[in-house]
Order: sequence, then structure tokens, then C-alpha cells
Amino acid sequence: MNLMYSIRTWTGMLGMVAVLIPGGILHAKEYDCLIEPNAVVNVGSEVEGVLSQVNVDRGDIVQEGQMLAKLDTTLQELAVRSAKVRSDNESVIRTNKTRVEFGERRFTRTKELFENEISSLSELDEAETAKILADLALVEAREAKRLAEIDFNRAWAELEMRTIQSPIKGVVIERFLSEGELLSRTPIVKLAELDPLRVEAFLPVRMLGKVKVGMKAEIQPEDPVGGQYTAKVTVVDQVVDAASGTFGIRLRLPNPNYFLQAGLKCRMRISLQ
Repeated sequence: MNLMYSIRTWTGMLGMVAVLIPGGILHAKEYDCLIEPNAVVNVGSEVEGVLSQVNVDRGDIVQEGQMLAKLDTTLQELAVRSAKVRSDNESVIRTNKTRVEFGERRFTRTKELFENEISSLSELDEAETAKILADLALVEAREAKRLAEIDFNRAWAELEMRTIQSPIKGVVIERFLSEGELLSRTPIVKLAELDPLRVEAFLPVRMLGKVKVGMKAEIQPEDPVGGQYTAKVTVVDQVVDAASGTFGIRLRLPNPNYFLQAGLKCRMRISLQ
């Protein structure tokens, strides 16, 4: 039988005897719960390739942003170097700047000669056309440089995509691939976020409206772990399970030293004012 279904069923049918304060107000009660990872992530890559490095293994603690693996980058590094050379090239722009300056001087001289009736109209027209073409060539050279810079950024982004980083702080719970294997659609590793932990519990329908987001509860993991820890309600389901007469809640349980393990059964004691 599914564990979570069992929790819902027994919580709805049995529960614990409520402790009452004067006036008949429900004060505190215990319910079954389950401690789970806050998130479980299969980490892969959006690009295919041969793995050159896998730097973690099962049980390793990883930090957010830590490099987990790397694909072969030989071709991408060459593409970056080539794009970098093109994006840094200023020679075409300098050449066309010189042509623009020459064209302006030529046009000015030709115009003066034309005004003094020394130069013909066709010579003036030719000088003006050469000046315009030099201006356009300079604009084209600058646009080509901007495109080269975009190509460099794209090549760099493709190179970075071949380094796989951890999206969360957590623990490696499974490793699927090793160095030398082809990475396609298969994840490399599976990570679990264990700080905070997530606590799932199911309460009887009569508790609807009494448990709210932000309320605190005491969590007691099963033996041999034991102990008592404070968690905070983060989710209260708005849909009731008709078969068991229960609704679910989720709590956030801090676990900074990874003292608690995910997958433990627990008891939850929640106080209502």
C-alpha cells in the first residue's frame, strides 16, 4: 500500500486524542507525517557530447553553482578563439576611416576648384560619390565588427553550456554516467536538496480553516533518529480527498547540518490557538 495513502487513511480514521483547553477549543494534536527532500533534481545538459569530466559521486555534498561535469570542448574552444580574433579586428574600420578622411579632403578640394571654374561638374560628382561610398563602407565595417562580437558571445555561450553546474545546494543521491560516455538525454546525476527538508502531512477535514500558512509545528522523526524539531507550514491544500476525509499540508523543516535524513516517517504536533 502506498505510504502517503496510508498516512491519509489512518490520519482521517484514527489520529490522536485531542487535548482540550477550557471552552472546548482544540489546542494540540499529533498526526503522522513524512520527511522528504525539498527538491529532487535530475541534472543533465541542453547539449549533447562526450563527457570529459564527472567530478562528483553518490553521497557527495555539492554547492549551488559547483561544476558537476564537463563535456569535451575542443571544437568550441577553437570557435571561441576564432571569433575573438574577428571581434578584435580593427583594421577594416581603420582602413575605411582613412578612406572617409581622404574622400572628404578630395571632395572639398574638388568643390573649391569647381567654384573657381577649374574643375568640371562630373569631377565634383565623382568626388562626392566617392565620399558617400567611403562613408557607407565605414558603416558596413562597424556593423561587421558588431556581428563578429555577437558571434564571439554566441561561441562563448556554447562553450559555457558544456560545463554542467549544480542548480541547488544538496547531496548526490545517484550518478548515471561517467567520463567518456556520450551524454544525450540521460541525466548525469540526481541531486536532493536536504536543507530545508519538506514535511508532508494529512489532516482530517474538520481541521480545515484552522491550520494556516505560517503556523509552526513540532516534528518528531521516527526512531532511532528521534528528537524534536520546529517546522513552519508553507502550503495548505484547498482540495479535500473525499475517500479518506483528509487534506494535505506541507511544512518547511530547516536542516543546516544535514542531521536529518529524507525518507523518515515522523509525528507532527501542531498547536492551534
